[in-house]
Amino acid sequence: MMGKTNWKVTTLLILGSIFIFFPLYLTITIAFKTPEEMSGNLLALPQSWSFDNFATAIEMTNFFRALGNSLTVTVITVVLVLLTHSLVAYAIARNMHKKFYKFLYFYFISAMFIPFPIIMLPIVKQTSILGLDNLLGLAFLNVVMQLAFNVFVYVGFLKTIPTQLEEAATIDGASTWQTFWRIIFPLMKPMHATVAILTALFAWNDFMLPLVILSDTSQHTLPLVQYAFQGQFSTDYNLAFASYLMAMLPMIIVYIFAQKWIIGGVMRGSLK
Repeated sequence: MMGKTNWKVTTLLILGSIFIFFPLYLTITIAFKTPEEMSGNLLALPQSWSFDNFATAIEMTNFFRALGNSLTVTVITVVLVLLTHSLVAYAIARNMHKKFYKFLYFYFISAMFIPFPIIMLPIVKQTSILGLDNLLGLAFLNVVMQLAFNVFVYVGFLKTIPTQLEEAATIDGASTWQTFWRIIFPLMKPMHATVAILTALFAWNDFMLPLVILSDTSQHTLPLVQYAFQGQFSTDYNLAFASYLMAMLPMIIVYIFAQKWIIGGVMRGSLK
């Protein structure tokens, strides 16, 4: 019975790997091919590995400006998320026995089940009125959009930290504010790493929110500048895939080196 189960698991892992690596393989090979090679075998390797597509894509999309915009939004989002979401979760976790905080917790969690298209138009209207239809406003919105999930995992992790530490700090004369920043916040480093990585992935790869918020083309992030290759009747796949590869490469590298923190952190935050 165990052998049969292991065979099924192995089969699922193989199929999952194929579904993940096959699109990545196509992206890499097409990015290095010439338009003439596209008429041949799509799965074949490029005859000559040329970086001409990458140079043209950089020029057409003003890649480094878009890269700077994405970095700006991502860094601001991650910093604000770590500073504010951990504080909100701490207040909820230590007061869960009170009805107001319990209601607040489930109110935040319920936001995970609201589809973005439902709130898209109100967000566009509000950001326009408040003058937040820019990179800074986009970062603020990213912080709000990630609040529900981050509070969920932070509260789960905070429940594993004994309250005796805070009681000892209170006896020594520390205020609640001092206790959080000097004792609790440093103890949350494993969860900070998980939240930071997941938030960075969200902010870097998000397409819909920047699309409806950013009207100034000079502030477009990397996902938005891919429109440069979309014509009315055709798409330049070689240049598009070269640009896609450059855009997703930083986050792929981050995920490869940080996946253990992502998986471990989510498990600690949701199961304990």
